[in-house]
Amino acid sequence: MGKSEKTENAGMYWIWYPGDMELYHGMKQNFSRVERGLGWPAFWKSEGWRNRVVFARTYELEAETDFAVYTSEDTSGYVLVHRLDTESERDVALTEKKGGFGNRITCGPGRFTVIIHLGSLTRFPAAYVEGEVIYSDGSWMAGDYDKDSVPCGTSRYFTDPAQDPAVFPYAERVYAPLSVEEVRGGVLFAFETELTAQIEVTSQTQREVQVFPGESRAEALDTKMCYNQFTLKLAEADIGYYSARTPRAAVRYVYLPGVTADEVSVRAIHQYVDIPVRADFASEDGQLQQIWDVAAHTFRLCSDVFFLDGVKRDRWIWGGDAYQSLFVNRYLTADADIERRTLLALRGNDPVTTHVNTIIDYSMMWILSVEEYYNTYGDAAFVRQIFPKVKSMTDLLLSQREGHGFLVGRAKDWTYIDWADFDREGPLCAEQMLLAASLSAEARLQQVACGSECRRRDPAIREELLRRIDEKYWDEGQQAYVDSFVSGRQNVTRHANILAILFDLVPEKKKRSIAEHVLLNDDIPAITTPYFRFFELDALCRLGYLDQVLPVIRSYWGGMLEQGAVTFWEEFDPDKPADQQYEMYGDPFGKSMCHAWAASPIYLLSRYFIGLELTAPGGQEYRVQPQLAGFRPFMCILPIGGSGQMLQLRWDGEAAQYEITRDEG
Repeated sequence: MGKSEKTENAGMYWIWYPGDMELYHGMKQNFSRVERGLGWPAFWKSEGWRNRVVFARTYELEAETDFAVYTSEDTSGYVLVHRLDTESERDVALTEKKGGFGNRITCGPGRFTVIIHLGSLTRFPAAYVEGEVIYSDGSWMAGDYDKDSVPCGTSRYFTDPAQDPAVFPYAERVYAPLSVEEVRGGVLFAFETELTAQIEVTSQTQREVQVFPGESRAEALDTKMCYNQFTLKLAEADIGYYSARTPRAAVRYVYLPGVTADEVSVRAIHQYVDIPVRADFASEDGQLQQIWDVAAHTFRLCSDVFFLDGVKRDRWIWGGDAYQSLFVNRYLTADADIERRTLLALRGNDPVTTHVNTIIDYSMMWILSVEEYYNTYGDAAFVRQIFPKVKSMTDLLLSQREGHGFLVGRAKDWTYIDWADFDREGPLCAEQMLLAASLSAEARLQQVACGSECRRRDPAIREELLRRIDEKYWDEGQQAYVDSFVSGRQNVTRHANILAILFDLVPEKKKRSIAEHVLLNDDIPAITTPYFRFFELDALCRLGYLDQVLPVIRSYWGGMLEQGAVTFWEEFDPDKPADQQYEMYGDPFGKSMCHAWAASPIYLLSRYFIGLELTAPGGQEYRVQPQLAGFRPFMCILPIGGSGQMLQLRWDGEAAQYEITRDEG
């Protein structure tokens, strides 16, 4: 509805009701999955944005000024200017100042309130106010005609009136294929690494081509089972040339059947959200360097508008994947924006009736994620904004307790924890560990959000829960927590025991006993997913077993590199032959070969070996305790939370030297 050239006022942003942008783009993301031509929207409840909002801002104007309001297409509404009568302290409506979008509106001097009413049936309502004095930024208030007004939402990615906030701006980089091979009556194009890209096909003749992008050579060449499959009708792009692009897809290889190398050319248009990497790592240890680099590349591909699980298969926003992503992100980009976007998109609006991704443990990990966000950035304003949703989520969890006070799932809930053979008869122990941790996180977040002003949840609930966990699940003979007290099988898996250590739910002596009898016990079934391997290695590191962890990093992630990985995988079984590594979920190419939860070496190396630990919210206090015996010389730079400081550390093979600098980026 009318755009203009952007002025030089750097403080202007598009504004919206907080959370609406995240919910809108989150729904687009969760509806983006395509499998062999079949659209596959996420199978959980989709949270909608507000169709009707109002923005307001009051100004004390010393002189006359003007401004214009812009909005996106398919949005209706109007602008209203109120003058405040300072003598009677009441609003006086100036009906002649009721205006439309794109028109210059003049007001002042005096005290004025600018009000923008918006409605849309197709997208979240957003406005851009352009002026020298009156302009849109984070100081505006947003209302939904129901609750009290709250500070509006903004983003550094939406600062230009010519933008459409319903379209997230991607940066682009063009990649030419590394090799071109004629094979099986077609052409196979190989790129240097995996990308999230549109594939552009160009020809000198108008034609229709089939395009098969794959994360592996085998997948691209399998025209029946290749996960993503496209048919392009090349259109005239320039004199004598015809081209077309596929939608974004995960691509390492591209196969075009029925053509020759001199008939077509291909390039990949890599599209990504521009989140600067702030960390650096340069080591004389070639394997460790490659592990860091591949983990960083994997994580960056999965850091899109939101933290995604992977870039090929689901491309959905999963709460457990996001929780782990916070720890990696803390040491790689320390970008608060993507964390806020992900947390808002995952949780949705109140009232809450379903669990995050339908998974009970992911609801609790969402609560824990809010606390970890605060630990990294010290952003109390965001905690105040989101705490009501933390409380209502906790209320839902506590409403699902059975007679012993343990959390159980409802008919449509998914009790996941991990892909493991748990004894699932009755309440699962690992879920109770997460509930206890979530209750602690809620209490700490409440202190940040409202101090002593809001009513606290009775701490006896958590204390009684921990007492009952020990009473029902602890097996003194095995020195471990069992999965179930109902079945009588006394089955021990690693998961609940790991969580007891990670969330400080047991005293130090008990942690050591659990480590000896469970984590370091080869008779207990091993964890096979990088997802829960992250938690296991984290627990071992916290107990000081670094000499047990570094060999695992080298063998597990190094093992993927030996099999030719350019990104780290959803799951890795070193005993499988290389040609069987792509299968998962009964699908020959169902495994994600670029998965966010496999990037954990960045966190483990940074937090425990380089030794950077945040000890106060936002990195305002921290410790640096390197544990680098056996490491070859290296240099690293790491962000220190949201403090704006950077750690620069050098290890010469015998001693570490470090300094703290300001982030010049």
